[in-house]
Amino acid sequence: MEETRLPHKLQLNERKSLTMTGVTEVVSFDENTVVLQTSLGLLIVQGQQLSLQNLSLEGGQVAVEGTIGALSYEEPRQGGWRRLFR
Repeated sequence: MEETRLPHKLQLNERKSLTMTGVTEVVSFDENTVVLQTSLGLLIVQGQQLSLQNLSLEGGQVAVEGTIGALSYEEPRQGGWRRLFR
């Protein structure tokens, strides 16, 4: 059976409200960092006074409010040992 990938979109409004789709898991969150697994990789949201406002993992939708300082994606590591010897 083929896995269906949720479409991943981000919408940032005035660095205070971030809405997104394609979220498959909330890995961790606190008031300075929210880590989300998305259909396109691990997304790290950094800022101040961050809070999750809307969470619907069935639809893959999440909203984060606060002062958004940075958004970054972490690329998955492939073959940790092989990478060491390349």
